[in-house]
Amino acid sequence: MPRIAIGNTTEATQPDALKAALAEFISMLIFVFAGQGSGMAFGKLTDNGSTTPAGLTSAALAHAFALFVAVSVGANISGGHVNPAVTFGAFIGGHITFFRSIVYWIAQCLGSVVACLLLRIATGGLETAAFGLSSGVSEWNAVVFEIVMTFGLVYTVYATALDPKNGSLGIIAPVAIGFIVGANILAGGAFDGASMNPAVSFGPAVVSWSWSSHWVYWLGPFLGSAVAAIVYRIFML
Repeated sequence: MPRIAIGNTTEATQPDALKAALAEFISMLIFVFAGQGSGMAFGKLTDNGSTTPAGLTSAALAHAFALFVAVSVGANISGGHVNPAVTFGAFIGGHITFFRSIVYWIAQCLGSVVACLLLRIATGGLETAAFGLSSGVSEWNAVVFEIVMTFGLVYTVYATALDPKNGSLGIIAPVAIGFIVGANILAGGAFDGASMNPAVSFGPAVVSWSWSSHWVYWLGPFLGSAVAAIVYRIFML
């Protein structure tokens, strides 16, 4: 395992860190606006039928497509994390310092909140649905779901984007990352919404001011991300 780098507080004011933070903010705004917006549009067209199988499929496709774009446009500037859990995994693996991670986390959460606010304004006041648990799913069931799904996501990030042996993979990394998120939504969306991304959960929670079981969507992704980073760094490099 590489040595984890803490960095220093001056990183928050360095031009490259600020540029990277802006890239993360914009990428997150693009991702959440399209992902949340697709659910709102589907609900409007089907009289709140977004919880149907067709709605789940629509959500998976929208998030996969949007994440492919969001990762691609940010990759050369910030690494295209578009997820606090991915940033945490990169930190655990020694790819980013702790203080720069904080800058990323703030930018990512702000991007999500702004996207949800814009959706609320653009739709004439419709609510951006906060993530929640389905009937019969406990908070710890959901934590396990989020751990496993985020493990798959961050392991994919390491295998396609962070492994130095890969060289330049072009669009392969964003495609793979988008696909695994879409597939995980098909697997877990009916149970806990399949967040895998604390910022994606944070924006709707702030705008709708609904915090029920919100901690699940931070603990699960961060644990899954850490395990993926450690496993890949120890056994695959």
